[in-house]
Amino acid sequence: MTLALLHTSTAHIPVFDALRDADHPGLALRHLVHEDLLARARAEGPDAVADDVRAALVEAAEGADAVLCTCSTIGGVAESHAVAAGVPVLRVDRPMAAAAVRAGPVVAVVATVASTLEPTAALVREEAARAGRPVDIRTVLVDGAWERFAAGDREGHLRLVAGVVERVAGTVGAVVLAQASMADAADRAPAGTPVLSSPRTGLSAAARLSGHPMEAPATAPPADPAP
Repeated sequence: MTLALLHTSTAHIPVFDALRDADHPGLALRHLVHEDLLARARAEGPDAVADDVRAALVEAAEGADAVLCTCSTIGGVAESHAVAAGVPVLRVDRPMAAAAVRAGPVVAVVATVASTLEPTAALVREEAARAGRPVDIRTVLVDGAWERFAAGDREGHLRLVAGVVERVAGTVGAVVLAQASMADAADRAPAGTPVLSSPRTGLSAAARLSGHPMEAPATAPPADPAP
């Protein structure tokens, strides 16, 4: 089985390769990177790149069993063009949004790029409506973090994100890290409030869509005692 991943940053490639090796050995990944899509979506809005996203999906889908879009800003646009791709298309943050809705009625969406806030909030609202649950969404932009990420200052980027997460975590039922690049900040979050990131759950859901068999647990659970 082959899963194609549509990225807007080369930084995501080793992250998803490592997750594949850990969770889905044997799943073939094909990476396509279109950095220009995010740059234009930030400047003009996600709908402005819809035609190019569609073309990128068609390219990604060739020879693939499913496509995972790892960019939260254009993820909704990507899903809307699944018919053109001809294979299942999943935005990486959808499973995360569903988990946030299950965690509680108040969700903080934290992002480092302003253009990601509304698409992610809209996704959380969509998952809340699907589950029949009320949701109160609070959006938070981490000032200066994206600039550090773009400059290669990964530690400074994560430190700023973690500081904001620590500030808001106690006031909500769950914190959503809106971009895949923020995932490692979840490991620095204080205990208590769920802090959710998208790469692992998104890849697992996309692997299922591609038809890749789920791995058996390393240790089988004990059998039920005989009656």
